[in-house]
Amino acid sequence: MGTILKRSLARSRGQIIGWGLSLGLLAAYLCALFDTMAAQASEYQRLIASIPAQFMAFFGPKADMFSAVGYLNMGFFSYMPIVAGIYAILAGSGLLASDEEAGTLDLLLAHPLRRGALLIGRVLGFVIALGGILALAWVGFAVTVPNTQLGVTAWQIALPMVCVWALLFFYGMLALFLAMILPSRSAAASAVGLGIVVDYFVNSWKAINPDLEPLARFLPLHYFQEAGALDGLDLGMLSVLVGAGLVLMLYAWWRFEERDIRVAGEGGWRLPGLGRRATPR
Repeated sequence: MGTILKRSLARSRGQIIGWGLSLGLLAAYLCALFDTMAAQASEYQRLIASIPAQFMAFFGPKADMFSAVGYLNMGFFSYMPIVAGIYAILAGSGLLASDEEAGTLDLLLAHPLRRGALLIGRVLGFVIALGGILALAWVGFAVTVPNTQLGVTAWQIALPMVCVWALLFFYGMLALFLAMILPSRSAAASAVGLGIVVDYFVNSWKAINPDLEPLARFLPLHYFQEAGALDGLDLGMLSVLVGAGLVLMLYAWWRFEERDIRVAGEGGWRLPGLGRRATPR
């Protein structure tokens, strides 16, 4: 399993650097911009007052861009589920399915390697890669926050980063599980992507329409603290995301142990009336 983990991290090296540096630069720019915006607070407040409430709902029910929580939510954490979720979906869905569709997974398993060890090694690589990306993003905050008037420390910003990691872990494990039951990696990634968008809109609009609150409680973004974690982590909400991700990983493990490995290409739905299984390429 150690070899699998090392290989997984080697394959993720470019993604860690690319995603991490991009998010780190965004974080640094965001912090550097705060003092300039705060100096013109009255003008921005008039502008914000003219923005429809339906739009402001996407940044939280009481978005205040001149507080640390409100500003960091509006500029970074509110859209991390969508932006960084892209990486989690693609990486999670491809942990096993990418090799299977390329025709190399059956060759890999022909060696004295247990399926469970392969899956755990790949998942650990994914978890560490997520941590590396978010650590580089945090460095962008850590370098610039002390020179601003945001009034928070770099260590405080590490707390919402943990929440981002937990949410992305859930997304990745959901994509992994769906890749084990749907006919292709692309189908799994599309399903999770659609789910994230629906989740994002439901949790944003519940501030406008309280009737959506019961539905939002069943969706992962309800348990994402965003920049609210600056004042302390809610371990209960965090454990829901991590626990649900672990359950999905176990289901994916069970499905991986039970299913046949395709020689190559995408599979079929294996349901009556939904088409035949694709012929291996």
